[in-house]
Amino acid sequence: MAKVKAVIIGSGNIGTDLMIKMLKYPENMELVAVVGIDPESEGLAMAKKRGIATTHEGIDGLKKLDCYPEIGIAFDATSAYAHQVHDEALRADGIQIVDLTPAAIGPFTIPPVNMQQHLDQPNVNMVTCGGQATIPMVAAVSQVAKVHYAEIVASVSSRSAGPGTRANIDEFTRTTARGIEEVGGATKGKAIIILNPAEPPMIMRDTVFTLSEGGSEDDIRASIEAMVKEVQKYVPGYRLKQEVQFERFGDNRPLKIPGLGEFTGIKTSVFLEVEGAGDYLPPYSGNLDIMTAAAKATGELLAQRRMAA
Repeated sequence: MAKVKAVIIGSGNIGTDLMIKMLKYPENMELVAVVGIDPESEGLAMAKKRGIATTHEGIDGLKKLDCYPEIGIAFDATSAYAHQVHDEALRADGIQIVDLTPAAIGPFTIPPVNMQQHLDQPNVNMVTCGGQATIPMVAAVSQVAKVHYAEIVASVSSRSAGPGTRANIDEFTRTTARGIEEVGGATKGKAIIILNPAEPPMIMRDTVFTLSEGGSEDDIRASIEAMVKEVQKYVPGYRLKQEVQFERFGDNRPLKIPGLGEFTGIKTSVFLEVEGAGDYLPPYSGNLDIMTAAAKATGELLAQRRMAA
């Protein structure tokens, strides 16, 4: 059966890493075009060298390519502003979109958590790098207990945080917090990001705290470990840094959460690290690698659905 043809819009670091992954680990998609706006882009040069159609004229240039009518899936690795224009144009031509920008036009999507619910959506959004790393852990706890509150801290190397990330820190925290609630299942979510200037650069580290009731420690631990294995299927460098930790709060010692009141139950602490595959970006850029890996995993599922239709 013929593979689904795909295009990457955005020839920067994210788009280029995604391109290498799609070429290096082919499954249900065939990458036929890469789109940029800078004729001197390294990503476009690498695509040309590999025999992939390219254009530096953006979405208008894409529509002029001979392969455009055959494209079924588009990955947008540009900006939230540009994505709004791209979404309208691509959707009109029946092309499904995997959005790696903060635009959030389509539903938040975490491959091992809720991708099966969105296979027919015209546009799916990949939340944030912190969301891709931590929301699976919140969802794992939510599968066996009622999560009242979840807080995540994503610590990434400042070298792997480009100008887009730096200019959208507030958007990162708001979007990730929403994802913790809407996809992770927490009643209330909070997100924090830390840009670490350490040299040599550190790999991505994430801490996840949940406050829950109704599930045992054994059930929570087993659910988290199972979810880690699911994420590792597409991000091999995703792992628990140490064993899951628990702390109980009873009626005699309730935990007070600002804005939520007193809480009793189990506090679960999950410590993660995410090492990149080093396909194009350095291994310490786990925060970028998990986004491209998750986007590819999402695209493969969308393509599989289209092939079966």
